[in-house]
Amino acid sequence: MKKVKIGLIGCGQISGIYLKNCTQTFDILEVTACADLVPELARQQADEFGVPRACSVEELLADPEIEIVMNLTAPKVHALINMKALEAGKHVYTEKPFALNREEADQVLALAEAKGLRVGCAPDTFLGGGLQTCRKLIDDGWIGTPYAANGSIFMGGGSGGLHPNFQNFLRLGGDPLFDMGPYYLTAMVFLLGPIGSVSGFAAQLKQQITVDNPLSPHYGITVPVEAPTNIAASLQFDNGVIAGLQAAKEGFKYTPRMEIYGTEGILYVPDPNNFSGPLMIKQQNGEVKEFPYSHGFTENSRGIGVADMAYAIRSGRAHRASGTLARHVLDVMIGIHESAETGRHVAVKASCDRPAPLPLGLKYNLLDA
Repeated sequence: MKKVKIGLIGCGQISGIYLKNCTQTFDILEVTACADLVPELARQQADEFGVPRACSVEELLADPEIEIVMNLTAPKVHALINMKALEAGKHVYTEKPFALNREEADQVLALAEAKGLRVGCAPDTFLGGGLQTCRKLIDDGWIGTPYAANGSIFMGGGSGGLHPNFQNFLRLGGDPLFDMGPYYLTAMVFLLGPIGSVSGFAAQLKQQITVDNPLSPHYGITVPVEAPTNIAASLQFDNGVIAGLQAAKEGFKYTPRMEIYGTEGILYVPDPNNFSGPLMIKQQNGEVKEFPYSHGFTENSRGIGVADMAYAIRSGRAHRASGTLARHVLDVMIGIHESAETGRHVAVKASCDRPAPLPLGLKYNLLDA
């Protein structure tokens, strides 16, 4: 199958794992250019991962050979860069969140449709072996009929200040719901189907934080907390499943948890932020059984969503980590915030199809049989 040439915009911390996988793991991809507002970052990443060219954003978008733009910029400019890529005639795959409001998200999807181009969006962890195996277990009836689910993610509050752009995690887009919520919500939609309505609560313990880690270059700096840091929500799925979601950055330790409750068992789901982890079912007799993986990609395979979109472009099928899936998840997250503000249930109007699972028995690092 002919390779798909891609260009990367945004050479921050997350770009390393994407470049590693897109240059070394997925043979269908060929990374031809890196761009960043800081030219030194683009050159550094290009040199480390053998990318032929480091250039400006404008030069990357003008390259006629690049088919997919991989957008790893800050959340506040995701939609802007996506629009520029589409205007340049490129398919685009963006980091989460898809956008910070519904209007920008809809503009991106409308432009893509008008130009006959594809939009993809992280997270793509649901394509990993852990969640793919969970989907097979549910579809094969191992827990009976799912009727409830629960997801929770607790993290530190950012006062360590080690991330170079730690302030972004105190604003909308880096808050616990928009930052970590997409992993859990996307996993739930993949496993259970689309969400029909939501209700939510939001709070925060502090209005500002002071960086208290002497090892941080930002030590002693006090900055405002601009978005809620403790979110709880109830989710009603179209198929009748009712779920809970808690996301907070007020604690001191990374603590993920997710379960799916069925009439014949409880599925303990691996961390949706990762590609693998312990996968267990508690059966009716109380016995807890660990299951082997039915699918591959159990290492950190970020970029698999880009590869899946590349295969889809070549074959004409639908890609899985799609813009419509991301738009649905965005609508859920915005609805949770709106519910917290108004005290009312909020209908999720932007629906999507439940993504198809990967085929069984794929050959090494291939995504199509």
